[in-house]
Amino acid sequence: MLGDKQAVATLAVRDLAVAKRFYEEVLGLQRTSSQGEEAITYKSGSSTVIVYKSMYAGTNKATGANWIVGADIEKIVAGLRERGVVFEHYNMPGLERQGDVHVAGPMKVAWFKDPDGNILALMNQ
Repeated sequence: MLGDKQAVATLAVRDLAVAKRFYEEVLGLQRTSSQGEEAITYKSGSSTVIVYKSMYAGTNKATGANWIVGADIEKIVAGLRERGVVFEHYNMPGLERQGDVHVAGPMKVAWFKDPDGNILALMNQ
């Protein structure tokens, strides 16, 4: 039923103005529409990311959105670090950390948080 339909990442935020600066100026996403003071829709590659105001912002303790960035992961991590992004470091079985990138065989992942504490990730595959 849904296997051929596009999914959308939806992230709760407390302050839409702060989220707007982060998602547009730091991450470089392109705004496609705004729903007043309640939500902003962004284009990210062929995907859509919606940030919306919610009193539950930042309560998810798991990854809320992943970006598949391919072999450019280290370059993108460095660029985001230059823009002030602080990366999360996790101790998980089977993962070795190389700087801010966690590596398990061919898989590479780097986690960071938005201003509301939503956990976001970059993945090479």
